[in-house]
Amino acid sequence: MKKFLDNDFLLETKTAQRLFHDYADKMPIIDYHCHVSPREIAMDIKLGNIAEAWLGDDHYKWRMIRACGVPEKYITGDASPREKFQKFAEALPYAIGNPLYHWTHLELRRYFDCDLEINAKNAEKIWELCNARLSGDDMSVRNIIRKSNVTHICTTDDPVDNLEWHKSMSDDKSWEVKVLPAFRPDKAISVESPDFSGYISTLSRESGIDVKSIDNLHSALKNRMDYFSTLGCVTSDHGLDYIPWVEGCEDKADAILLNALTGSKLKKADVDAFKSAMMVFLAKEYARRGWVMQIHFNVARSVNAVMLNSAGPNTGFDSISGKDNSYALYKLLDTINSAGGLPKTVLYSLNPNDDTFLATAAGSFQAPGIPGKIQHGSAWWHNDTKTGMQQQLTTLANLGVLGNFIGMLTDGRSFLSYTRHEYFRRILCNLIGGWVENGEYPDDIEFLGKLVQDISYNNVKRYMSFTD
Repeated sequence: MKKFLDNDFLLETKTAQRLFHDYADKMPIIDYHCHVSPREIAMDIKLGNIAEAWLGDDHYKWRMIRACGVPEKYITGDASPREKFQKFAEALPYAIGNPLYHWTHLELRRYFDCDLEINAKNAEKIWELCNARLSGDDMSVRNIIRKSNVTHICTTDDPVDNLEWHKSMSDDKSWEVKVLPAFRPDKAISVESPDFSGYISTLSRESGIDVKSIDNLHSALKNRMDYFSTLGCVTSDHGLDYIPWVEGCEDKADAILLNALTGSKLKKADVDAFKSAMMVFLAKEYARRGWVMQIHFNVARSVNAVMLNSAGPNTGFDSISGKDNSYALYKLLDTINSAGGLPKTVLYSLNPNDDTFLATAAGSFQAPGIPGKIQHGSAWWHNDTKTGMQQQLTTLANLGVLGNFIGMLTDGRSFLSYTRHEYFRRILCNLIGGWVENGEYPDDIEFLGKLVQDISYNNVKRYMSFTD
């Protein structure tokens, strides 16, 4: 029997062990999509306690604790941090097979040098040990990032953000990690939102362009993209519940915008036409700037209305959608490509059943000169499990070119979540090592070592055009 979380955790063969320990493990990290706070990095805050660090905004953990029947008071409610941590420690042992169990124990070991198992019996010891460590200067947010060997972080930022914290860090010569904004224009295309008109007013103010027409909206967004570029932005991100597509969408966008700004009720076809047109426009702009476009889709948001009303959005009640987005995605990509060429694009679906169609969609729009220009993105959100990562990697290998993959991201809100990269790299090395030892690939350790290093770090560095 193997010891829990030993040095060869998840590495089942000698080849896998060598690939991980000699090649993948020490590679730096580029976190090219996450939700951490640039303000907290700029201010180099210290995390107050382990409950704040682990439970503060982590809907993965909230869902797990709820599934154990714990009252909401101890999750998003007014219980004390110590009480919330106790309920988490009591619940976690039941989450056998859940990546949370592995991630959290990896964090406990890598950041706190603690090999205790998280459970009710050890909760007090872990609470005291972690809080003592978090009070030290070496566990400030910046030092956690340094300890994690991170070179670049792309946060998630609205077009109207003033990016003051990014500017502060870009001017700070004592801070070596590049923390860059990523352009997330979801609110600018959510024409169906009751807040859309108010948002457009804010965009008008921040851009200095009074948005009264679709041309004005385009100009305002280009103005903000220009500003983002001055602070090193090279990527956008879109969170879409589904892929919208309506033929002739660009001809309809101006009238739909005017109706939305004057309070007219929009039909779903109008909403989809506007979003389609905006995605075409934005993709052209990204391509012109050399930016990467990331699209996350197939989310069913806030499916529990009772809990939405009591706990609010983004508290752990979003689920996988089963909508078939294949035709709409093909048409969207084809229209953008025909209109002047796709930007580099990363496609993620929350539905794992979409893996095969995403891999083939990516393969249909590749281009000379850019290896893996269109990417089947990493297993995301509900899929970044052991089996979810294995499935995504295997599908990409079956239908695409695994060696061009840009690898893992955290998509996290926690500064301790970088162990997810270790988890991914172990799974990657184990998969490749198994193929080698099964006679499915030559035992060329030098080439394979480079391959796993590329997938771990080098490919995304090249893809995002990052420099040292």
